[in-house]
Parts: sequence; structure tokens; C-alpha cells
Amino acid sequence: MNVSEAVEARVTIRAFLDKPVAGETLKDILVRAARAPSGGNLQPWRVYALSGQPLSDFKAIVKANPFGETPEYDVYPANLWEPFRTRRWQNGEDLYATIGIPREDKPARLRQLAKNGEFFGAPVGIFFCLDRNLGPPQWADLGMYMQNVMLLALERGLDTCPQEYWARYPGTVAKFLGMPADHMLFSGMAMGYRDPEHPINRLRASRDPFELWGELLGFEDLQASAG
Repeated sequence: MNVSEAVEARVTIRAFLDKPVAGETLKDILVRAARAPSGGNLQPWRVYALSGQPLSDFKAIVKANPFGETPEYDVYPANLWEPFRTRRWQNGEDLYATIGIPREDKPARLRQLAKNGEFFGAPVGIFFCLDRNLGPPQWADLGMYMQNVMLLALERGLDTCPQEYWARYPGTVAKFLGMPADHMLFSGMAMGYRDPEHPINRLRASRDPFELWGELLGFEDLQASAG
């Protein structure tokens, strides 16, 4: 699988098989992902991975606190504007349509949302953290590290679901992991083997055409001079 194929094939998976992931496989993915770009080579990522009994214990704590806590940051800006509002709305509609949950069935939608707290049945739960005194450039570095993790996992036949859902459990995650006080949680991620029969895994989020968000400037001059 080349890079283009991996980028095209990666999708967010929300239903996993009960099939374990070997620790040496996961560690190799996390180590290789650290070749991600890092401004000034700060390497801001701090990573925790749970499986087996620790993962079960953590999920039990989360289940007992379904409403979570006050997030340390907003996953989405308040009063989201266009075109972002419509993109988010349509993605939600497409997601729930795969499992037959209409917009008016709020309890069913909340039950599906709560499956985030179970890592959607994945055998591995990963948390990505960084020093809270670092800034947006280092958050971007951490995002690139996470993208590496997802693509490397795909190469190994694994699937992932990045989860900023965990922003609503900063205290719970920090306490369970014994995180240093000067570090904060950025995101979580479920990892494992997709359930190929589950309809929710058929969702492939849409993307707007290039003309709506990109421009090429000066390339016409290059083509003319080449001709």
C-alpha cells in the first residue's frame, strides 16, 4: 500500500471486532509515527495506550459518569458559521442514516454518542497529550503525529477512530493515567479491526471540491513558458 492508497482508504471506524492487537505491533506504530514533522524538533506528543484490564477499568469509570466534566478547550467554535455548520450537520445526518436513527430520535442518538466512551468496542484506546504551556503550532504537530498513527495502522491492517470526544473527560483521563499536572489531554483514538458487517462503517464523509477551498496561482505562467 503506497501513501496515496493509504490516504484514500483511511476512514473513521465506529464499530470494531473483539480481536486483540499485539503490544509490539502497537508500539512499532507509535514509534514510527514519531517521524512526524515537529517545529524545532520539540516532539510535543505524550502518548498513553490502554488495552486489556486497564482499558476495561477505565471504561467502567467513564460509564459511571456519562455527563463528563468541563472541557479544557472547545472542540468546535460556538455558533458555528457557514460552510462549517452545514458540513458538520450533513456529516451527522449521514452518520445516523447508516444505522437508521432519525433526527427526532434523540435518545437513540445519545446512545450512539455514548459508544465513544467504549471506544466503539475497539481493543485499544489511545490518548494523545501535550504540555499545556505549548501553543497552537505544537497542537498542529500533535495532529500530524496522529495522522501518521492512523496511516501506519492502516498499513498493518488496523483501523482507527480519532476521538476529540475525550475532551469532555480531562480530569478522569488525567487521574487514571497519572498524567503530570503540567500536561493536558488533546484527543483520544480507538484502534483495532473493523467490523466489516456493521452498517456504520460504510460511512465515508464527503469532501468539497477543490474549487471551493483551493487556488493555484502562477502555474499558468509556468505552463506558458514551458510551451
